[in-house]
Amino acid sequence: NSASLNRILMCSNYVFAGLDLQESREKIATAIQLMEERKQVIFMVQLQLIQHSVFKLIGSDEEPKYVSEGQDILATNNSVMTTYHFQKAYISFTFRSYDDLKESIGRYLACVRKTWANLFINHAFHAFYIGLVFFWLARKSGDRPGDGQQWNERGKLSKLALKKWAESSSWTFENKWYLLEAEESFCNNNFDAAKIYYEKAIASAKDHKFINEEALACELSAYFYLELGQRDKALELFLLAHERYHEWGAFGKCTSLFEFVGSNFTSFIGSGITISNNGMGQESAPTNVDDGLLSSLDDALQRHT
Repeated sequence: NSASLNRILMCSNYVFAGLDLQESREKIATAIQLMEERKQVIFMVQLQLIQHSVFKLIGSDEEPKYVSEGQDILATNNSVMTTYHFQKAYISFTFRSYDDLKESIGRYLACVRKTWANLFINHAFHAFYIGLVFFWLARKSGDRPGDGQQWNERGKLSKLALKKWAESSSWTFENKWYLLEAEESFCNNNFDAAKIYYEKAIASAKDHKFINEEALACELSAYFYLELGQRDKALELFLLAHERYHEWGAFGKCTSLFEFVGSNFTSFIGSGITISNNGMGQESAPTNVDDGLLSSLDDALQRHT
């Protein structure tokens, strides 16, 4: 059992540490096969939930193959249900699906209160991603002050929990704490502080080789600058996020992000950008972006053709 727990931990770390997603996919499949042979169904189900997230990030239509006993565990075991709803919230947040996220986070919070059997290191990942979720919900609930404040306070608690991890290992957790600080500052309209922390989060993730979290920090920073009306800066960061997601192997996320860019920046970059089934296509060169952005845009277009 301890060996299987270690495999779950390792596979989870592969994904959250930014290992190439195709390589993570293969390692997870191998571990699941071994657990199935040994009839360790509860561990297998936990890992299949991570596998499902990897499928989504890559852009695959595959689904995990749950055995009948696994379906029962998924419906009745609170620890497994916590993992299930965390992974659902993680994917909903990653793909900016607000309605799905609100449903998933409510169920996650209901489960996590009653859960004791959780991998210790997962607490840090949960604090990070759920904290980001809380701050996004706080901003989206701005027209309902009570709701917004509630989510903001929960975000602060996640940030404080993550700070303790950052103090124990700055290499692994510093960039995560900076990003939570940036998101909290954004929520509190402290835009000068937010700019500083977004820059620190991006730089720290890059320096410490977390390509997935560099992509995420660039993307969230882009939403921040888009909200401020600084569309050139936002576009630059969206394109950088797209590049990093592509390097990670998150092709499904790349497509989703490119569709967002195509629908929100057409008037800014010119009429030469069109959406296709594979992302974006280019009919003529945009006329009112600088050379650096144009080069980045061309690179992104090449990744989708």
